[in-house]
This record gives sequence, C-alpha cells and structure tokens, in this order.
Amino acid sequence: MYSKTEDLVRDLAENAEGVCRAYLPAGRREGSYWIVGDLQNNPGRSLFVRLTGPASGPGAAGKFTDGATGEHGDLLDIIRARTGITRFPDLLAEARAHLGRPQPVVPDKQEPRKAKAPGDTPAAAARLFAASNPITGTLAETYLRSRGITQFGANGALRFHPKCWHREEGQTRSIPRPAMIAAVTDGAGAVQGVHRTWLAPDGQGKAAVNPERRAMGHLLGNAVRLTPQDDILVVGEGIETMLSLSEAAPSLPVWAALSSGHLGAVLLPEGLQRLYIAIDRDPAGQRAAGRLSARASEVGVRVRVLEPRLGDFNDDLRANGKDALRQHLAGQIGPEDQHRLLG
Repeated sequence: MYSKTEDLVRDLAENAEGVCRAYLPAGRREGSYWIVGDLQNNPGRSLFVRLTGPASGPGAAGKFTDGATGEHGDLLDIIRARTGITRFPDLLAEARAHLGRPQPVVPDKQEPRKAKAPGDTPAAAARLFAASNPITGTLAETYLRSRGITQFGANGALRFHPKCWHREEGQTRSIPRPAMIAAVTDGAGAVQGVHRTWLAPDGQGKAAVNPERRAMGHLLGNAVRLTPQDDILVVGEGIETMLSLSEAAPSLPVWAALSSGHLGAVLLPEGLQRLYIAIDRDPAGQRAAGRLSARASEVGVRVRVLEPRLGDFNDDLRANGKDALRQHLAGQIGPEDQHRLLG
C-alpha cells in the first residue's frame, strides 16, 4: 500500500520531463536523461536526471546524480533546491500544484487560510501548463476533431495533460483524468491561469463528470489567445466557439474569454482598430457584448457583433459545415476584412 507521499513521488516520476522543464529549464533532454549543470540550474552537463525507468529501485525515473559533486536524490529534492522551500508539507504542496493536484482538504476545526491555496495561483497554473503535452496526437486533438475542429490555434495555447486531477462537486476525493489544458495569458504573454476541460476516455466528448470544466489562476481581463492579433481581433466566450471561427476563416485572429462575465472584462490590446465580438445566442452573451462594445467604443475601436445561426458558432460548424459558416460570416464581417475569409 503506497502512502500519499509515495504516490506523489510516483506521479512526479511519471512526469519527470515536465518537472525538469519547469524547475531546471537551462537543461535539455538527451535520450533518457535531462542534463544540466547543477541543482542551481546553471548550464552544463554535470547533473543527470533519469526520465524513464521503473517506479522505484535501481534506475528509477526521477532520480538524479551530479557527477561533479556526488549529490544525488529525487525530484522532490530538485524542487526543494530550486524553490528554497524547507518545510516538508510546503514542499509537498508545491509538488501537488505542479501536477495540478488539489491540496488536502483542511478540517473544519482549523482556521481557514486567508491567502489563496498554492494550487490556485498564476504560478501553479503556469506549472500545470508547462507539465502538459503538445496537443498533436493526444485525446485533446481527438476531442476537438469530434467537434469538427482541425485548427488548434497558432499560439500553442492548447495542450493536453493525461492525469489532471478532478474533484466532483461536493466530494473530497480527487481522481486523475485526461484533460485539455488552455493557457490564459496577459498582454505580455505570461500565463496567468489555465482552463481545464476533462475528456472522455476515448476523447469523443467531455468526461461524464461535474464540473466538466474548471479554471484556475487570474482570469479577469485576460484570455486564451488562440491566434496572434493584429489591428483586428475577434473575441468570444468558449474555446470551441472561437476555434470554429478559425476553422471557417483561418486568417481571423481569435481569443476566448471563457465565459460571458469575462468576455465583458477582456483588456483590449494596444493598436486595435476593429473588434468583432462573437456572441452566444443567450441573454448573458448579449449583455457581455454590450459591456465590451461600450468599452471599445470609448477608446475609438470600431465594433461589430457576430451572431451564430444556432446556439453558438460550434453548433453552426457541426450542423452546416465550415463553408456555410464562412458564408454566414461574410454577411457580418466589415468590407475591409472580407479578404480574411479567404484564408
């Protein structure tokens, strides 16, 4: 029977390369090892971290040796050295945050924490995104293709995590499930949060869980920047909604705000001349579009609203195909941007 700490160490070892990329970014992978100068993340070839191998014993994944100093240890030792954390419970909390695992439930008799838990900060979100895999060839790609989407964004904002922890509403026990991970970034491109969509085991839809999706980090004003913007931008709510627009018109720059509440608060980039707001057909989406439109107009940005035929643009894409969606958009896009519909 494995203890919770041993289980955490095993999960770290299974994601050894992600841990190394996050905490020893000066190194690089060579074969079955991550090679770097030392535990201080200096460039070099002295410290070797094994990336593959059994869960324990000789040759175990996650074990490291520094040929120059003789130091050796595991991934928890690497995290300790790179963060300066000395208390073991805090070290375990840092490791859980990197893996996207929930923190232990605090008993009612204890005083509630005043600060945010380590697992819900921008730093924790950035670690989870760094520990995720490129989307190509994963269940996340399968999921998007099941929604009629083959354009996954040019910014690399979408990734896949095979074991992203999920806790049902009202429950204390968490279960690792495959998930699509989206980076929520600010104007400088820094990860401020992530959005997780848990997926069915075969990728053909979302997982049968509640909630199906959850965000963490600082979201207000930020967005999932799926493609780079220039002097125009299309912003809407859902990731699938905005990727559907890219499917029909790949030259349109698109962002996803993730909800109607966040849509109305998106911070617009410098130099923006024209803004298209892609709404969902519901009152909340229309109210959010009104708030964002008013803010854009105040700073001299011209605004048009894009409306789907059905509930949202992914519904349109799946029901009618991308050619019909492109024709529908042609009736709403301004004449100066019609050329973007041609890809």
